[in-house]
Order: sequence, then C-alpha cells, then structure tokens
Amino acid sequence: MRILFLSDNFPPEGNAPATRTYEHAVRWVRAGHEVTVITCAPNFPEGRLFEGYRNAWRSVETVDGIRVVRVKTYITANEGFVKRSLDYISFMAASVLAGVFEPRHDVIVATSPQFFCALGGWALARLRRRPFVFELRDLWPASITAVGAMKRSLAIRVLERVEMFLYRSADAIVPVTQSFREELIERGVDADKIHVVLNGVDLQRYAPCARDPELGERYDLHGRFVVGYLGTHGMAHGLETVIDAAQRLQHDPRIAFFFAGSGAERARVEQLVAQRGLTNVRMIPRQPKEMMPKLWGLCDVSLIPLRDNPVFAGVIPSKLFEGMGMGVPALMSLPRGEATRIVESTGCGVCVPAENAEAMAAAIVALAEDPARMQRLRAASVAAAPTYSRDRQARLMTDALARLIGDDTQDLLRVGK
Repeated sequence: MRILFLSDNFPPEGNAPATRTYEHAVRWVRAGHEVTVITCAPNFPEGRLFEGYRNAWRSVETVDGIRVVRVKTYITANEGFVKRSLDYISFMAASVLAGVFEPRHDVIVATSPQFFCALGGWALARLRRRPFVFELRDLWPASITAVGAMKRSLAIRVLERVEMFLYRSADAIVPVTQSFREELIERGVDADKIHVVLNGVDLQRYAPCARDPELGERYDLHGRFVVGYLGTHGMAHGLETVIDAAQRLQHDPRIAFFFAGSGAERARVEQLVAQRGLTNVRMIPRQPKEMMPKLWGLCDVSLIPLRDNPVFAGVIPSKLFEGMGMGVPALMSLPRGEATRIVESTGCGVCVPAENAEAMAAAIVALAEDPARMQRLRAASVAAAPTYSRDRQARLMTDALARLIGDDTQDLLRVGK
C-alpha cells in the first residue's frame, strides 16, 4: 500500500503528533508499505528552525525508510492566534502544491489537531481522486474555547462549519479516543467510517530503567520523590495548579517537581516559580527525543494535568502511555472520562479532581509515604503497556486504510504479527 501522510509536525520535533506519525510510519515501512510524509521544516514549539534545517520551498530526505518531503511555511512560535493561523494556512497551501507533484498514492491521510492540515488533505485527495482519511487528534475548535484562547465568535462558527464539512467529506476518520467517536456519532457522522486508533508507546524505546546518576546529581534529585511533568507546557494543561501544589509542599524536603519541555505557558510557569521562590521545582528546556527515556527514568510519578472543562473528559494524553512503558505511575488531574477509566481499570496510577491543588499535593504525599503501593502501581503500569504498544496501534490503522481502499493487501498487513 502506498500512503501519503500530511502532518505539520514530524521528527526531530518531539511533540505528540510528530511522535505518533513517525512511530506509525516507520512500522508501516517495515511491513512493506511505501510511506511519504509531507511536513515542514522542524521549528515547533519555539518557532525557530532546528539546527541543520532551512525553510526551503521543497526538500526531500529519507528517515528510516520514510520519504519525507519538507515544504516552506510561515514560521512562528506556538502562541498567538493570528500568527499560528498564518502558519497553518501556509502549510495547507504548500502541502497541497507539493502533493500534486507526488507520485500517485493509494490513500491520503491528514492529521489534526488544527483543521487546516486536514483541509489540505481533503483538497489533495479530491485533486488526485484518492480516498481521504482524517486522523482526528483533538475536537478543534472546541478545545480553543475550552482553554480561553478565543471566545465564541464568527471565526469560531466558521471553524465549526469547516469541522463538520471535514467529518462528512472524509472517506474514513481515525480518532484517537473512543470518546471522540461517540461525539462524532452524536453529531450525525456515519459510525461505519470511524475507526478508533488510540495513542501508544514504542516499547522498543521506553522500558523501566534506573535513575541516571549524572542527571540525578545535576538536578539535585537523589533521594527525592520526583513528580515529573514532561511535555508541552500549553494552555490546556492548567500548570498553575501544579505550581500551587508545589508551593503547598515547598517545605517537604522529600519531594521535588521536575518540568521538561516548552510551549505557550512555559514563560508563565517560570515566572510563577520565581515569584513564589519555589526551591522544590526544577525546570529544564525541551530535550531531544532520544533523551526522553532518561528523563522519564528520573521520575517516580508522571503528572498529567488538564483544565477542568468537559471538553477534556474525552482526551487521553499521550504521555500516559509513555509512562506505562517506563513503569512510571500516573497522577492524573483532569475531568473524569476515558483517560481516568484507563488508569483505574489498569491500576497504573491515581486520579484526583482537575485543577485541585490541595488534592494533588495530598496524593503526592500519600504516594511518597507508601513504597509498597508505589511498587504495585509500577508493576501495573508495565503490565498495561503492551495493550497500547505502537506495533499494535500501527497495525490497527493500516487495517482501516486497507479496508477503505479495498485492495488485496491483507496478507501484507499481517507481516510481523
């Protein structure tokens, strides 16, 4: 099967869309498929080109067997609605133009969370007369209003019309949660064309490991119970609640908070830490993807917060699965829904109410004081991880693509099973 995939994030960027796209695509290549990814020069989230790359009109490279076509876009930091919209629209236009000159593929896939990439995938699929698959990573624009980035307005109503157009026009939709599937069905989308493929973890990369001695010493973490927040520091995450919890535990020498990443809220988090004089918080910048297992190894608990908004009840943060692979229990602070059900059913962590610093701090102290419970949570995390392996999720997605195009690839899809 020949797959053309549009995503404006791809390695060496390390955010969730880039990771999912790469980890699926590399497995499709290993199974014998031909995969081309159209993306842009890596710059997320700071809006600065990664070393060794330039914002050229078109460049082609091969990454672990994946043909990667990078196109020129308007580059900006991941903040500010107007500038980000220009970024998204420029990628939409450039990816369609590049895709027109690509060899004919069997299927065209485009990913969200923002819909301009998906709109480009739809346009390209219609121009090339190929099936269009919409990978749905977020209920955008509902998440925009949920974090307060925009109020209800004409622009939001236009985006909602684009959203429904894409749902109805896609030949297949691949949402990343069951909750998204249920939401789409309630809104009148044909259930038969919706195929859920959850996020997952690359178990070849993420496995339990001891705390790195050099990193532990560098960040003064030896002998401490480390609460880790690894990933994008975004508006949806309600990180001020984490800082409130850290302030409550400021005088407990056993506990340290460890932040690694960047994003629209990073500067504000740093400002809050400085203003409150929190000596129990360590903050380091975004790190290369290959460093992530070592950073996970520093953590006793993975903190997974989201704002207290019903929109986020259907979200499953991808860091949940990486923590499983590393044997790091989750401390979830988000609205009850699909993610909390996974944690509770697998026993891989603890759930507290969203945006409740008191409950978060109390849960951290309780875990720090109960080594036997922590050992049970670690074991449950490791046991749950294979259910969400990238190998399994990549196969589920190619199964959905093959059913859509109706070709004779089922034997090929079984390679490696």
